[in-house]
Amino acid sequence: MAAQRAPNSRLREVIDAIGCTYEALAKDVRRIAAENGEIIQTNKSAISHWVNGTRQPSGRTAQYLAEALSRRAGRIITLAGIGLRAPDSEGADISDPVLAVTDLGRADVEHHHYLAIAAFTTSAVAMPLGYDHEATARMLRARTGTMLVGAEDVDVVRQITIAFSAADERLGGGHGLTTVTAYLADTAAPMLRGRFTSEPLRRAAFGAVAELAYLAGWKHHDLGQEGAAQRYYRVGYQLACEADPHGHAAWMMRALAHQALSLKQPHHCVDLAEAALAQGVGHIDGQTEALLHITHARAYAATDEKPAAARALLAAEDTLLRDDGPQPSYSRVSGPAAGTVASHTARTLTDLADHVGTEQQHRDALVRWDPIKYKRVHALTYADLGDSLAAQARADEAVAAWSQALTLMEGMTSDRTRKAITSLRSTLAVYQRRKVPGAAELARRAREALA
Repeated sequence: MAAQRAPNSRLREVIDAIGCTYEALAKDVRRIAAENGEIIQTNKSAISHWVNGTRQPSGRTAQYLAEALSRRAGRIITLAGIGLRAPDSEGADISDPVLAVTDLGRADVEHHHYLAIAAFTTSAVAMPLGYDHEATARMLRARTGTMLVGAEDVDVVRQITIAFSAADERLGGGHGLTTVTAYLADTAAPMLRGRFTSEPLRRAAFGAVAELAYLAGWKHHDLGQEGAAQRYYRVGYQLACEADPHGHAAWMMRALAHQALSLKQPHHCVDLAEAALAQGVGHIDGQTEALLHITHARAYAATDEKPAAARALLAAEDTLLRDDGPQPSYSRVSGPAAGTVASHTARTLTDLADHVGTEQQHRDALVRWDPIKYKRVHALTYADLGDSLAAQARADEAVAAWSQALTLMEGMTSDRTRKAITSLRSTLAVYQRRKVPGAAELARRAREALA
């Protein structure tokens, strides 16, 4: 155990404010550990060592301590709040999604720089494959909150998520990020520690906060802050398990897989996509299932399993046609399912070097997306369309598509749009030497956009 340089004043202040003895607190810690299937020997001397700074709790004991203090205080007390983790650390305690999402949101607001440079890890992609949902559920249900949560509280979280999702599509991930994460940490997550009048309402609350966590992750992804995005996706998955361990949890597994695929890190993605389908099929509508199948196709294509990718593409097309119920809000967030399937079919075909098929799918996607509501999607799709046209040696058409993309990207705070602009500059340099009409002007606009 690592020694601290000074007493842990934060921990001492919290314990003093709550007014419990070290012996009573140690008993609470042991009981919470037992709830999680772990037998530990924490006693009042251990608590004293932690407060004095001579030792730190090992393993998951710090998390049990934070939970014990939270239950006594009747509010969320995070590890950072008791001096047991720096805000720029690995992020969330994955055993407690409520504390985890609170930690993340506060770190985003108070120490954004540290979270923004957090590292994406391929090992974390596979987290859902070994996640023990039942142990987490037992711990969360053992709490006895005092605040009564009503349907209106949950509805407000959903409405805020919808509003900021719409703004995100038009203005980019950088717009409103701090507002979203502050609301997540200070209002939405604490709601989950309250009392609910029914089990459906409890599930709805966890689902609403999971969707808001997904939005925070998506905004970080759009800004190129992939480590932060991954942390939000992971905790969003845990929250989704409490809301709906079949459909919503499967959707969040899809989010983790898609992020890895976009970063050209396909490790675990096939297994994750298969696990999502195994969890979701039979519990979700056709459009949501189609989105899981298209993720499966992309994972196969990224690992050069062409026949399997083709079968998954067909499965996505078939299930998309199935009209068997309303599409849930968590999967509607990505826009019309038909447009999303077309977009990701195009990316699958790109990996399979089918540039003609890629072009057609991008054109189909453009028809299926509202150009005003989904401005960024149109911008990125035009950029990808230009790439597929350039791969077919259709320079004039590529320049026209890229020009449309740059027009749509104006005013956006998005790293993905910047990367799209950067990627076309080398081809534009070749086009300029070949005197392709419009190439010089487009190159100038690209330079200005990146300046």
